[in-house]
Amino acid sequence: MSTSNHPVGATYASAPTKTVTSGGTTYAYRELGPKGGIPVVFLVHLAANLDNWDPRIIDAIARNRHVITFDNVGVGASSGKVPDTIEAMAADAYTFISAFDFDTVDLFTFSMGGFIAQDLVLAHPGLVRKLVLTGTGPRGGKDIDKVAGLTYRDILRATLVRADPKEFLFFNRNAAGKTAAKEFIQRLHERTVDRDKTVGIGILRTQLDAIKKYGRSAPSDLSRITATTLIVNGDHDRMVPTPLSEDIRRRIPGSELIIYPDSGHGGIFQYHNIFTPIVVDFLGH
Repeated sequence: MSTSNHPVGATYASAPTKTVTSGGTTYAYRELGPKGGIPVVFLVHLAANLDNWDPRIIDAIARNRHVITFDNVGVGASSGKVPDTIEAMAADAYTFISAFDFDTVDLFTFSMGGFIAQDLVLAHPGLVRKLVLTGTGPRGGKDIDKVAGLTYRDILRATLVRADPKEFLFFNRNAAGKTAAKEFIQRLHERTVDRDKTVGIGILRTQLDAIKKYGRSAPSDLSRITATTLIVNGDHDRMVPTPLSEDIRRRIPGSELIIYPDSGHGGIFQYHNIFTPIVVDFLGH
């Protein structure tokens, strides 16, 4: 682990893509912010690569923290075959983290990344100090296994109007949601060079199979999670229903829950101006 204290990159839009090999897999990753303290590792959502993180959230956290994002195995510029279970994705995330010899990390997660994080924390209870779970739900959570059908429907709806599917999947289709969606997609395209490899339909299908299995599995014992936990969602999440965030809050001891009004799965992106100072304060130094 590096102990230098200089910024790795000024902004996420300009952070170089690097690679590290661990466990026979070459992982693509980006990092920025001052090194030396506990890093914040980001676990990404369904069918997402390095370019799918909101730069407003990344940049805000990276002002005081060492931030690391990475492509899951078989996704984007990372090598290997895409796993068809969340457990395997969690094992891969641990393999990636192990490449840096970090004793302790904080995790920032969204959607499927939150599924992965729960399995990772339970498998390695001493690794994670602080845990941010956004737009996510517990193993065996009601209707998680229905994500595939909703995803395919919204991809079709978006295709018909030549929009990014995330506009439908992450945001309400009212005036506020449509505006927030357009602004979010614009932010994702602020990076104009060295963009990541596009995520294909085969990756989407395999990850959806993994999510279906996760949704139909026996619940995990979330009372074993000792990491200080912040849970956030919109009040109308269609992908991972909002009540599942409330379920997690009840089951993780001492966890805190924030629900943003008039927003969907991407509530943290719609309310990024309000959310970022809260999460920066939560993560601390």
